[in-house]
Amino acid sequence: MRKCKVFVGNSHPKLGKLVCERLGIEPAPCTLKNYVNGETSVQIGTSVRDEDVYVIQSGSATVNDHIMELLILVSACRGGSARKITAVIPQFPYSKQCKMKKHRGAITARMLANLLIMAGADHVVSMDLHASQMQGFFTKPVDNLYGGPSLAKWIRENVEDYQEAVVVSKNPGGTKRVTALADALKINFAMIHTDRRRSKDLYSQNRDLQQLKQRKQSMLRKNKPIVKQGETPNEEENIILTNGIQTARIRNGHVIGDEEEEEESVIEDFDSDVISIDGINSTALGETYDAIDSDDDEESEFVQKEKLITLVGNVRGRSAVILDDMIDRPSSIIEAAEHLIQNCGAKKVYVVATHGVFTGDSLELLEQSEAIHQIVVTNTYPIAEARINKSKKLTIIDVSAIFAECIRRDHYGESISVLFDSLAT
Repeated sequence: MRKCKVFVGNSHPKLGKLVCERLGIEPAPCTLKNYVNGETSVQIGTSVRDEDVYVIQSGSATVNDHIMELLILVSACRGGSARKITAVIPQFPYSKQCKMKKHRGAITARMLANLLIMAGADHVVSMDLHASQMQGFFTKPVDNLYGGPSLAKWIRENVEDYQEAVVVSKNPGGTKRVTALADALKINFAMIHTDRRRSKDLYSQNRDLQQLKQRKQSMLRKNKPIVKQGETPNEEENIILTNGIQTARIRNGHVIGDEEEEEESVIEDFDSDVISIDGINSTALGETYDAIDSDDDEESEFVQKEKLITLVGNVRGRSAVILDDMIDRPSSIIEAAEHLIQNCGAKKVYVVATHGVFTGDSLELLEQSEAIHQIVVTNTYPIAEARINKSKKLTIIDVSAIFAECIRRDHYGESISVLFDSLAT
């Protein structure tokens, strides 16, 4: 490739080298180092005048240092009179902060987009942005590549009887992503909803046995559910709705049985219009004004003792594929997997995502979960070799070919949409 230079940052050198190998070129020489006082230094070792420059820098554990390194490298290329500068960011940092979650908050992803443009980037390439609307943060062209075709190919080749499998979204915010993969595979999908305001099902909260029986008779007439009798006369009956809704309780990050008593003082009052939990308010209609958001896998600042988890769909006797754009913290994934196995009758649970961030000991906790059969991610985010070798459930899909082909097509002015068509087949 003539008149083209590819610079590889320190965040994910392994992926950068794989991309360069597929392009048949060597990474352009540059010196990236940190001074003793913490400042970042960048020195370009070749001429970039009137050349197409591509800078590969992904998110990482030391994200702030590598963001600064990316900005300085882009600025240095702009100062070297490069014709066009493309920032290739496989996992876009701060992507979860793409909207204001609480009053006086910051939309940090938009600020980072502004910094990239001000540094001199003419084009941005990323993969599976946390929200596709983030492309509007930039005043320059953005190509949001998709990891879905690669994940779909792996599912076809490795999931037993994948035609009968079900793609599951662990929260309502990821439903669009899940339906896209389900349509590509021509299989069913389901959704999990975690209600943080209720700790028990409406029917089990009612202590009046006569009223409980009347409610169950009404359910029987309307929905014709499957009723499982209790072992003793005083034990409540278990209702399994035929409309594909299964509910369970979660306590301290794990699914618990119905026979366990509810801890006191978890829920104070649900008859009021506004519900307050440790000073965090939400309306009875589900509108929240705090940092807890269904789109994100963020942990709440307080320890929630108990909540309700509901599956909408049918996974009984089938393999379940929990899909998300990134795996950051493990709690919601473990809760979903346990619910699918213990209460919904799933045969196996696969956890599939594009970005394997695995903050802290997330990978180890997912590895220890008996409900999870396998964890599948791409190599957009750097994972230490020691953790990869130690893990028995982790599978990493190489997506360097997608970025290499994107760079080649962009350099020669070819259409990138054709790339998606070829990957989907």
